[in-house]
Amino acid sequence: MLNSWKQNLPEDLIAKVAKVDEKISGHLQKIDEQVLYNQQRLLSLFRKHRVAEEDLVGSTGYGFDDMGREKLEAIFADYFKVDDALVRPQLISGTHAIATAFYGVLRPKDTLYYMTGMPYDTIQQVIGVVGDNPKTLKEYDINFDYTPLNEQGKVDYDAVKEKLQNDKSIKMVAIQRSRGYATRDSFVVDEVKEMIEFVKQYAPNAVIFIDNCYGEFSETTEPSFYGADLMAGSLFKNAGAGIAKGGAFIVGRKDLVAQAAAQLYAPGLGKAEGPTWGYLRDFYQGVFMAPHTTGEAIKGAIYTAALLEELGMEVSPKWDAPRTDLVQTVTFGKPEPMIKFCAAIQHNSPMNAFVDPVPSYMDGYEDQVIMASGSFTEGSTIELSSDGPLREPYCLYIQGGLSYAHVKLAVTEAAKEAFYKD
Repeated sequence: MLNSWKQNLPEDLIAKVAKVDEKISGHLQKIDEQVLYNQQRLLSLFRKHRVAEEDLVGSTGYGFDDMGREKLEAIFADYFKVDDALVRPQLISGTHAIATAFYGVLRPKDTLYYMTGMPYDTIQQVIGVVGDNPKTLKEYDINFDYTPLNEQGKVDYDAVKEKLQNDKSIKMVAIQRSRGYATRDSFVVDEVKEMIEFVKQYAPNAVIFIDNCYGEFSETTEPSFYGADLMAGSLFKNAGAGIAKGGAFIVGRKDLVAQAAAQLYAPGLGKAEGPTWGYLRDFYQGVFMAPHTTGEAIKGAIYTAALLEELGMEVSPKWDAPRTDLVQTVTFGKPEPMIKFCAAIQHNSPMNAFVDPVPSYMDGYEDQVIMASGSFTEGSTIELSSDGPLREPYCLYIQGGLSYAHVKLAVTEAAKEAFYKD
């Protein structure tokens, strides 16, 4: 009875699953140890800040004197080892938080410089390098520049050094931790640490910004531990554990967080305002559960990589590679099998399992996108989802999973539908 979930699987697939289970067991144990470490740190902060039932109530109207909000932001600041934090439901996504940080800090004639290559699609829209949208950085006369990664998908430090030394308009150096819709590896925290140290050597006055989306709690350290000035992420990704139904955060240097708050609300109001309504309970519980849920998603990504490798697919990262975020890619090389596999993920989701995903254009993206997201919160990527733009080399990005069990069930069934059916 315990193995009844396998009863409709082909014998060959059952054998591959058994092989994968044995192969990855040691890596899953290491993730459990990481979860314990991160959970202990969070638990100690909840105790330090004396979180109580009354902190979960929230505020209305202007949101003045919201003690629960202030404690939550103090916990975020302590966890990420920074001066201050802005954790708000008014920040509606990771992209919104990143844009708020950009507009808060940058001024006309300043240059935003990405040392990790061209940023992903939605940030390109914010900057104004694609699309025809109002209110882009370009419209405000804020310059943009970037250095492509080298052939190995790593930072081209010689080119970055030349740029930092010669372009005195660079106000902010941005580092994108996750791969986005690129095929390069995501950068582990040790690599980001090296980037931060490099920038401080050659452009000590530049603001170092980290796009940390998908990365929180996926290692035992964060980029902010090593001197990043400002960092942003989403609460309906890792940091909200599938419990937070919206919101995002910005953490970092106190003066820079204040500038972001002034951009989000209004000059003179800053962090003092911002009602939390009924969100605080979800935010507190979400961040408390974040180490566990992120660990479950990472274990699911390890299983996904190992199984798809057994099926002959090109995957990145490899199953035994270091993990620094939730994102697992599989390269199909052509659109038809990519669409079929994505549909299989949708068919094995808790919500809208009866829906067939159809490639379509989405706001913020230049190409058609195929997406499976049978999630309880719209757009949540801590919940199991898969998506990708319909462009070469036709990579599907699989991420999230509230439980390892769900990822294992869904990916195994998706493998059956995509690879064992005519």
